[in-house]
Parts: sequence; structure tokens; C-alpha cells
Amino acid sequence: MKFAHLADCHIGAWRDPKLRAVSNKAFEIAIDKCIEEKVDFVLIAGDLFNTSLPSIESLKIAATKFRELKDNDIPVYAIAGSHDFSPSGKTLIDVLESAGLLVNVAKGRIIEDESDKSKSRLMLDFTVDKKTGAKITGLLGKRGMLDRIYYEALDLANLESESGFKIFMFHTALTELKPKDLEKMDSAPISFLPKRFEYYAGGHVHIAADVNMEEAGYKNVVYPGPLFPNNFSEIEKLKHGGFYIYDNGLLIFKEVKLHETVCIESDCGHKTPQAVEQMLRDSINGISKESELNKTPGLNNAIVTIRLSGKLEAGKISEINLNEIFDLFYNSGAYFVMKNTNALETTQLTEITIDASKPEEIEENLVREHIGKIKVSAFESSGNETERNDKEKRITQELLVSLGNERGEGEKVADFENRVREEVKRILDI
Repeated sequence: MKFAHLADCHIGAWRDPKLRAVSNKAFEIAIDKCIEEKVDFVLIAGDLFNTSLPSIESLKIAATKFRELKDNDIPVYAIAGSHDFSPSGKTLIDVLESAGLLVNVAKGRIIEDESDKSKSRLMLDFTVDKKTGAKITGLLGKRGMLDRIYYEALDLANLESESGFKIFMFHTALTELKPKDLEKMDSAPISFLPKRFEYYAGGHVHIAADVNMEEAGYKNVVYPGPLFPNNFSEIEKLKHGGFYIYDNGLLIFKEVKLHETVCIESDCGHKTPQAVEQMLRDSINGISKESELNKTPGLNNAIVTIRLSGKLEAGKISEINLNEIFDLFYNSGAYFVMKNTNALETTQLTEITIDASKPEEIEENLVREHIGKIKVSAFESSGNETERNDKEKRITQELLVSLGNERGEGEKVADFENRVREEVKRILDI
């Protein structure tokens, strides 16, 4: 049995057209590799799109590549992730399934306990791949761990007793696999997942990792990471993306690299704006010389990140002529140049900055900080303080997701406003 495991494709990500083109191309290349490898099927563990209402261009890219897979008799099995899942319950995954281009494996039913509704269980169904007999199931992902309620209600015994080659797809962070730099990220223990599956196809956490915890009942727990980094810090950390191929028990990571990545990190402490400029010019010269010496691409067609930190000795940050520096990088052949000056300070004015590369973490911290500080009558009857705070947090996070949705392409303003209004009413139960 041979299959590919992709996640966090984020088709349509990046506002800049050049980086968005790279991100979209990474998806196309990954699908081409799947066809070239002659895999039996493809798994996509959430966040196929970067938003629940992607552009027509993004939808066209996905549909075109899925059609190529179908023409090569390679089925696609997917779940919705936190980015492509709509609070209203609608997702483009279902649209693509209706078109016969993929199968959404997050299917099941609620088994009601008439005597105690809190004991009702979620019974998942298996989707059986006709070619290999693999049995696939899984759960969708939601922001802020709002999918926790599904895992808590999951009928594990039913899943664990099923025989055969089983795959469980999930889109959430597992506490045991979180790297240190993501320790504040909401997560769930691995015990939330059913045991005795052959493969656990994860998504949501932007790391490439595979672990075996067979002694605990979990074999081949895998995160492929994004197909292309989704923000500045990810480009610095990951450089590029990729996906996994499972080939008869062997795990192979396939890189998807369209451009070399050059990351420049400079401490500007006790320097003037002019000295910072010269330091960056020296960096360009140094990279070019090293490229000539070692016969490497250097800056040619590279994505360049520039991170500046420290406190300037004098002058303003705006006095650093970064536009001129950017031109020098582009004249040296760079494909795209980007900067981050969040940690750069001046003696004349100290700015308070927030690292906007992790908006979900910022939202989480703000919600956590203000929970319970404002008395809301709707929450006062919700049991003890912990239960009231949990309800307030859940509703706040759902509202953030709902109010953050963009107007769909071709959707009228009035229809968009009515959709948002009805969604808010549903969340607030009014």
C-alpha cells in the first residue's frame, strides 16, 4: 500500500501576489509528485484552502489538480481544517465532494442516551478505499480547540475494535508532539485519539514530524507540515514545505522547494541607521562571494527574509533606507525580499509591537486575559465559575471566527451582512 499525506495546503494564502503564486504552485507540484509516485490515494488532513470562502482562482487550482488525480485513478480523502471550516457548518470540502473530486471522511452519527444527554456518543463511520481496502475516518478541525467536544464524545471502542488497515485523520495539535516554540498553542492529549490504527494523518501544526508510540497504542503519528510556509517566521524556520508518502510501512518525506531561502538576522544595537544599511550591504556582498566560491545559487531566485532587532544608537527606524537595500537584493537576483522590524527599537521612541505572524495566539491570549471580567447575564446561569468561563471563551472564539469571515466572491453585501447576522444569532442563541 502506498499513499500520500498532505496537510495545510493553504491555497490562496499570502496577500503578496508573488508569494501567493509560490504557495499555490507548491500545491500543484505536490499533486504532480503524487501522480509521479503512482500512489494509491491521497490524504489531505485539513486546511486545503486558506479561508472558508476562497477565491474562484483558488477553487480552480484545487479542482484542476483533483481532476488530474481522478483521471489517474487516485482518489482523495480529506477533512476540513480550522481555516476552511465555516462556523455555519459549510465548507468547500463538501462542494468538491459533491463534484466527485474527493471524499470527506469526517462522517458519523450521534448515538443519543435518552436517560442522560451528556452521555451521548459520536459514532464515526469508515470510508473504505476500493483499491487497497484501507479504512479511513477522522474528525474536522476548528479554531481554538472548539473541536474538543467531538473528541470528548467520540466512541473510541467502536473505532478500536474495527479490524484491518485503519487510518485516522485529525486536524489538531497533540500535546505530546508540540515543539517548545508552540507551547502556548491549544492542544489535546494523544489519548483523545483512538488506539490501534496503522496511521494517524495529522494537520494544523506547521511542523514536519513522525513518531511511533506503539507502547501507548499509537503507531505512525504524522504531521507533514505546510506545503509552503504561511508567514514570515515560518519561512525562517522551515525554509520550504513538503509532505509524506507511506510506502508499505516506510515513511518518506518529500520536499517541495521552489526557491532557495536566505535568512538574514541582524542585531542593530548601538548602530546608526547608516551603519545598519552598510551592514546589510555587506551581507549582500558576503552572500554573493560565498555563492561564487562554492558554486551555490546565493541570492539568485531566492526568497530573502531580513529580521532586524536591537536598539539604535541614534536616529529613527524610518531613516534606514530599506527600499534602497531591497533594490540591491533584487538587482542581485532575489525573487522576493521581506523584512521584520518588530524587535527594532530607537532611543528616541520605544514602540510597543506585537508579532502579527501568530494572530490566533494573540486572540487566544486576549480572550484568556479578559474572561470573566465583564458580567454577562447569559453566562451567570451556566453552573460554576469554571463552566461560565468555558462557555464565555467558547462563544467569544466562535464570534471571532464568524466575524472574521470575508465576503465571498460574487456575494452581495446585503446577503453577506444577513449571513453574518444570522450566524451571530445562532452563536448567541437569540
